[in-house]
Amino acid sequence: MTDELISIHPIERRTRPRLQEAGLLLVILLIGAFLTTAGGSIQLRGGTWVNNFLRPDNLLTNVFTPMSWMAIMAIGVTCVIIAGGIDISVGSIFGVAALGTAAVLQNFAEDAAARKVLPIAFVVPILIGLTCGFINGIIIVGLKMHPFIVTLATMSIFRGIALVSVTVGSIPSGDNSLPTSFTKNFMMLAKKYERSGATPVSLEYMPLLVMLCVLILGWVYLSLRIGGRENYAVGGNEEAARFSGISVAWVKMRVYLLSGLCAGIAAMVSVGKYGSAATNTGETYELMVIAAAVVGGASLTGGRGTAIGAVLGALIIQLIDNGLFIIKKVNLGFTVLDISKQYSKIIVGIAIIIAVAVDRLGQQLQERRMKKL
Repeated sequence: MTDELISIHPIERRTRPRLQEAGLLLVILLIGAFLTTAGGSIQLRGGTWVNNFLRPDNLLTNVFTPMSWMAIMAIGVTCVIIAGGIDISVGSIFGVAALGTAAVLQNFAEDAAARKVLPIAFVVPILIGLTCGFINGIIIVGLKMHPFIVTLATMSIFRGIALVSVTVGSIPSGDNSLPTSFTKNFMMLAKKYERSGATPVSLEYMPLLVMLCVLILGWVYLSLRIGGRENYAVGGNEEAARFSGISVAWVKMRVYLLSGLCAGIAAMVSVGKYGSAATNTGETYELMVIAAAVVGGASLTGGRGTAIGAVLGALIIQLIDNGLFIIKKVNLGFTVLDISKQYSKIIVGIAIIIAVAVDRLGQQLQERRMKKL
């Protein structure tokens, strides 16, 4: 009976996400074309002119690298939203996991062997993320509290833990540094890009590779595994899922564990990339992550969303942020508008409203079609 419930409207279930993802790709191409044109060109040290947006060091360093940990968290939050929940504590989980990882790794010598450092660097943030996800899940499931209220409270609690557990602003402090076997020789691993007439640029690609691995695992889980299909069933109709024999409580617990896991992995990537963590690490990330999930096609009413859509949504958000950095001024004809990074919050907020409005309109059109049948 479970398979019968989850398999309702199989053609629509497969076609709609593909159309959404195709639409997201079109939006990305349009934004890229606009930034390519509006970003102009810059002159390198050797005198060569290159497009300001299409520079490899801009795309990889300023777009794909920061997008990587945002996308990883967006995949986890998408799993939660699909099941009908919400997790606004993800930024705080990211922050406390990053601080915990840096605090443990600073006890190693700078030249400590990779076989000693890497297992700790992987396990610590994942355990912290899973613990925070478990706390969210057990309160929501055990006490039957609304996930918004719970994760709003734990967002403050986890951030408070990060603040009171660190006496200095960042870790490592002073002249200390994290082991190079995790930072410089692993997460900061770079490939030199030669540019004619200019200094070579080192392009760090490991964060993007980790994100791609999480994307593949997320796609397999949501698209091919029974657990993923149970998420859609619970988010689509919780009562029907319960009557069909699905353990709704376990599904809800599982998605919050996945969200915490993804936040922990993202924290690991961030700590390795920057070689440090601060008490304000991850602040306001919850807005960006939820925006990426919603823009990527996850419905806040539950039952819809994909891992690929979450990554594409994160890319759109990061392109907006990068565009505000590249384009300093916009000529409106009657006036020239000075652009700053602060405008990104306005644009992201507008993007969330548009995405939710489009989703709601799609639901209304679908309901009308169903009534006519």
